[in-house]
Amino acid sequence: MIDHISLGTTDLARARAFYDAVLLPLGCVRLWSGDHGIEYGREGGVGVFAIFEVGAQARAPGAGWHLALTASSRQAVDTFHAVALRMGAADEGAPGLRPHYGAGYYAAFIRDPDGHKLEVVCHES
Repeated sequence: MIDHISLGTTDLARARAFYDAVLLPLGCVRLWSGDHGIEYGREGGVGVFAIFEVGAQARAPGAGWHLALTASSRQAVDTFHAVALRMGAADEGAPGLRPHYGAGYYAAFIRDPDGHKLEVVCHES
């Protein structure tokens, strides 16, 4: 249903270092780099997640919005969360089961350095 998404940043170098590190446990790599943007996806695939430097105009969406990324395992969720915190993210929910979202719903939540709320989720059968 969704083809791709892009977020704005105030600092592309910081965002590049952050997303290079946190997306790796999810099997995603930087596929494209430009003077004002970067794009990520699965190696050999197409870009689906981009970050563009827009300076002071960068704003995280308001309450109720977040971006959920898929993880292949609990370990990937745990690693994403730990790396994100080391890279300057704010903790918005430690890794764990979220039975109120469904059986086998294992997730963690963070806010990136620009304030974007991200969830990483593993759907266990």
